[in-house]
Amino acid sequence: MDYMFQAGFLGTQAPFFMDFVMLVVALLPLLIGLGIVWARRGAYVVHRAYQWLVFIVSVIVVGWFEYGVRVGGGFHDFVQHSTLPKYLLWGVLIFHIVVSVLTIVWWVRTLIVAERAYDIGNLPGGHTLPHRRQGWQTAIGVFLTSLSGIWVYLLLFVFGVGK
Repeated sequence: MDYMFQAGFLGTQAPFFMDFVMLVVALLPLLIGLGIVWARRGAYVVHRAYQWLVFIVSVIVVGWFEYGVRVGGGFHDFVQHSTLPKYLLWGVLIFHIVVSVLTIVWWVRTLIVAERAYDIGNLPGGHTLPHRRQGWQTAIGVFLTSLSGIWVYLLLFVFGVGK
């Protein structure tokens, strides 16, 4: 897995795995949005399968990212190379982690509740409005997770790089 720590492709000092995850994180709100478009057009079977696919791929990418961070020495090692105040970097990271964990929990809940409603014939149907609300809340959480993840990346590998 040495390829993970080779130079990235976004032109920063980040390793390959960080650039790859950054790209996925940046695209994630758009991917979620595409799933919403399918639901709005009535393609519920596609919407359901696609949302599960995006969720599963996201979990795999996060797992790969966590492995890379741990093997790469942890966030502490990445922070050591930054010229920005450590409290700022840690604060943004903690914010990102809180938003990410809350989002993943809500996303799982939304998927499970939707599956149950689908299985008993309430989706689409009687559970549609609550599902829409939960789906939009999940989408907002994914957007905030993406935004805060991009923020962490920029602070570590763009703005905090010594000149």
